Amino acid sequence: MKRLFQSRITGAIALLLLVFLAGSLGFKWLSGYSWIDAIYMTIITITTVGFKEVQPLSTTDKIFTSILILTSIFIVGYAIKVITEYVLSKNEIGNFKRKKVREKIDSLKEHVIVCGYGRNGKQSVQKLQDYKKDFVIIEMDEDLADRSDDDNDLLFVVGNAIEDDTLKEAGIERAHSLICALPSDADNLFIVLSARQINPDLKIISRATEETSFQKLKLAGADNVILPDKIGGDHMANLVVTPDLVEFLDNLSVSGVQDSINVEQIPFEKMCPHGKELAIEDLDVRKKTGCSIIGYKAPDGTYIVNPEPSLVVRKDSKLILIGRPNQIQNLKMQYNV
Repeated sequence: MKRLFQSRITGAIALLLLVFLAGSLGFKWLSGYSWIDAIYMTIITITTVGFKEVQPLSTTDKIFTSILILTSIFIVGYAIKVITEYVLSKNEIGNFKRKKVREKIDSLKEHVIVCGYGRNGKQSVQKLQDYKKDFVIIEMDEDLADRSDDDNDLLFVVGNAIEDDTLKEAGIERAHSLICALPSDADNLFIVLSARQINPDLKIISRATEETSFQKLKLAGADNVILPDKIGGDHMANLVVTPDLVEFLDNLSVSGVQDSINVEQIPFEKMCPHGKELAIEDLDVRKKTGCSIIGYKAPDGTYIVNPEPSLVVRKDSKLILIGRPNQIQNLKMQYNV
């Protein structure tokens, strides 16, 4: 709809310019006016303001002026109609669009809220899309939100994420996680404080620019704090020290490339749907799906790398598995993930 209106406006403007050019050239060549007088005559003729002509009109001039007036009346009227429709429809489309987005957000539960659609925010959104997670983006820049929404059909809440009303509009009471990806540590800190008050069970991941902000964000209620610059520096150094290992780890993704290796986590209730605690060897995941168990997160939050086959999988624990994309797909189908 928006592109249709834009094309019609472009066409209307092109017709106006064509009439203006035809009128200026006509008065220049037929009446022998100077360029200034020809442009002046064209303007007062098209706009029908009724000013006196520069010089008395000949019969040819009168015929040309009459044709120009009739033509310009239709074209100017059409241009006014198109522009008026666009202005009115823009408000209607915007209201309809916002209402539709609000209805979609209101229907979401256990979704992720991403605050800020900058570089880190876009990377987070891309990963969430790969995992097919429901999410809502909070972004202050309305133009950026409109452009990104048109291109990717994303759910945006336009507003300041440090305001409680904006967080509530994004459904923070029903959300599972919050990602604070704003460039300002102070803004991220304020969001973490507000979000933790509104939803105490919310999982909060925040970006930090300064290392001094790390502890402050943790104290404010962030579950995880990421320092992108530090991670980037460590990553580059590791490419020098252990390049093959880093490249291998970089392939642990959900990019959809058939030759890549993927990692997935499965909670206890999916691995043991009947609620019975079983040893890893009794689960026989490798035989069923082709995936290998490389990690275990105990109910108290501790991690065990490469757990023993005799390890019993307890309630509220999670298993971390590795496999090729087709094996991960088998895993998800087997355990209804």
